[in-house]
Amino acid sequence: MIVFKFGGASVKEAGAVENVARLIARYAPAQTVVVVSAMGKTTNALEGVLRAWYDAPGEQPLERLAAVRHDHFAMMRPLFPAAHPVFPAVDGCFESVARRLAEPPSGLFDFEYDQLVSVGEWLSTTIVSAYLNDKQLATQWCDARRLIITDDCWREAHVDWALTGEAIRAQAAALFDDRRDGRQVLLTQGFVGGTRDGRTTTLGREGSDYTAAIFSHVLDAERMVVWKDVPGVLNADPHLFADPVLLPRISYGEAIELTYYGATVIHPKTIKPLQNKKIPLHVRSFLQPEGPGTLISDEASADPAVPSFIVKRDQRLISIVPKDFSFIAEPHLSVIFTAFAAAGIRINMMQHSAISFTACVSDDDRKIGRLFDQLARSFTIRYNTGLCLFTVRHWTPDAIAMATAGRRVLLEQRNRTTVQLVMTDNPTTEPPAP
Repeated sequence: MIVFKFGGASVKEAGAVENVARLIARYAPAQTVVVVSAMGKTTNALEGVLRAWYDAPGEQPLERLAAVRHDHFAMMRPLFPAAHPVFPAVDGCFESVARRLAEPPSGLFDFEYDQLVSVGEWLSTTIVSAYLNDKQLATQWCDARRLIITDDCWREAHVDWALTGEAIRAQAAALFDDRRDGRQVLLTQGFVGGTRDGRTTTLGREGSDYTAAIFSHVLDAERMVVWKDVPGVLNADPHLFADPVLLPRISYGEAIELTYYGATVIHPKTIKPLQNKKIPLHVRSFLQPEGPGTLISDEASADPAVPSFIVKRDQRLISIVPKDFSFIAEPHLSVIFTAFAAAGIRINMMQHSAISFTACVSDDDRKIGRLFDQLARSFTIRYNTGLCLFTVRHWTPDAIAMATAGRRVLLEQRNRTTVQLVMTDNPTTEPPAP
């Protein structure tokens, strides 16, 4: 049993879907679980539909949805004959969403987010499943909402491992038959789960890797393979840095550190379910599948000696000061952390002094507005926007000099292995706006 995960870039167009079929035909064993993300930038586009529905007077969410539909049909036409049943199946999904958008949104933005944005995974898996079956790669489409059972923490749902294990094992037992010849593929959606009463949830942005790890853990997979558009885990984002270095082998611990600080090649929740059962994770390129990729395992001695660079943009630095200028002690910290948790905000970096608490967070006006509403009565709040958080693992003085060149550093932390710097995003000697 092997679990494959294909991200949005691997199914962004007709040729990419054809390549997925070739990879499964060449590399998949007899029994394979395939987890597929939404096509290309569909998740971003559906978030735009949602925002237009909720927040933008004069915006037309149905027009935005029509653009998403156009992209999907443009991708399908080279893959299927005109009378193929996949076309009405996909169109029916868009019609269902359009009917919902014709109604006023509810007051629960995060709930509606899960119901609408998860549609991208349903669309992509419907298309990929139909194409694989047309190519005689026997594939069973499965609904992740009935397999990944979660609570109702919208947009960051928590997995009920007992119920999820029962559901996945039952589905696998019904599909996989050791007596049957040929390859058997269970294909399902990444990112998506469901509550016990059938409402759709999501596992966190870019959560398809986590979905694959859940299946790997429950089914005791031999290994998990994530197919990416990069050669493997690199020491830097190739879109931001010239000549990044491939890390051929890293430990679970190093992978957890990299994902915690914001490395996007793997979702942060992915490693723990694999580590608990010592299931290796192989990150490979769907563009160059013969390449070595990166193997993530329990071999700690394989950790790299070269610095790794992680950049998180669109950061906001928030300073919180008690209005009575009392010390920031445990009672104040309890109130502050409770407010962050209630607003659904993850703190990327923090420090506190005698009378102030400072946190770097990803900029989200909706969530930060909720945070400020909770804290404004007792605290004075100031902030800077338009910043970046630069993390260097296994840092050297030269690496820090490169990171900070031409930028103003507002906050810094360092230990023996890691340096974090909150800085102006663009190289400049000018201070940020107050």
